[in-house]
Amino acid sequence: MNLPNRLTIFRIVLIPVIILIYLFPYSAAGIEPAVFQIGNVSLSVINLIALVIYVVAALTDALDGHIARSRNMITTFGKFADPIADKLLTTTMFLLFVSRGIIPVVPVIVMIARDTVVDGCRMIASANGKVVAAGMMGKIKTVLQMITVALVLLNNLPFELWGIPLSSVLLWFSALVSFISGMQYFSQMKEDIFESK
Repeated sequence: MNLPNRLTIFRIVLIPVIILIYLFPYSAAGIEPAVFQIGNVSLSVINLIALVIYVVAALTDALDGHIARSRNMITTFGKFADPIADKLLTTTMFLLFVSRGIIPVVPVIVMIARDTVVDGCRMIASANGKVVAAGMMGKIKTVLQMITVALVLLNNLPFELWGIPLSSVLLWFSALVSFISGMQYFSQMKEDIFESK
């Protein structure tokens, strides 16, 4: 197994680590995590640890793609696992936030529905011997989601100090871009989807 694929697997392995750190019942275990007060915003050390792990995972996404392309190490496994790892990472984080009531569920449903539709389109394309490349809107969606996750973990700092709800704005904007990119994929594939034999 080459280096890019190992980085992809490493990214997937980090997901349950983040879940454990984020959802561990610290109070029940008699542990009181430190909380930092920055202006009127409280920031738990748990969020900071989760953020560090998340950033490491996100960086492996950029790194494995760069290595695979620059060293001609692109594999079938990488094509399959890399986008799955990305979606698992961001979707897991959004679901963790929803479970804590930090963000609304509607934009998360939109993003998960989009990914489901796109995966379905790609399956149809693959069955017909076609490859549907990732579009620019899809790449923008991924970047927006990653920035949104980081801001939510930081409790919208530093923008919260200035009364700017940037994390909420980016969350809904990510959902909008997700919807648009999903429609683009669907439009590309509609002839294959509705073909009759």
